[in-house]
Amino acid sequence: MLVACGGSSESAKKGKEKKKPEKEETSTDDDNPLLAPLNYVGAVGKAKKSSEKRVNLANVQNAIRQFHTVEGRYPKSLNELVKEGYYSKMPAAPRGMRYVYNPKTGQVGVK
Repeated sequence: MLVACGGSSESAKKGKEKKKPEKEETSTDDDNPLLAPLNYVGAVGKAKKSSEKRVNLANVQNAIRQFHTVEGRYPKSLNELVKEGYYSKMPAAPRGMRYVYNPKTGQVGVK
């Protein structure tokens, strides 16, 4: 025969601690070893785009500084760098992006 009590004592409450919920483990495609080559290729592509953006942007900024030093002003447009011989043609912005140039400040960026 079993006997149970519906009440609870203070000592029983003190002995019980709330358990922290365990983290749910979720599987992502990044964890799948079969997709590792694809993930690698994707990461290389992103790194290439980022490095091209930085190198081309640094080169354009350098040409703008040279133009400013020689001419005493900033070029009216980036095409003026080509017209004046600083470039044979402007370096291409990364795919899906474009150069944004402010002729008043000489600042150039990529969007």
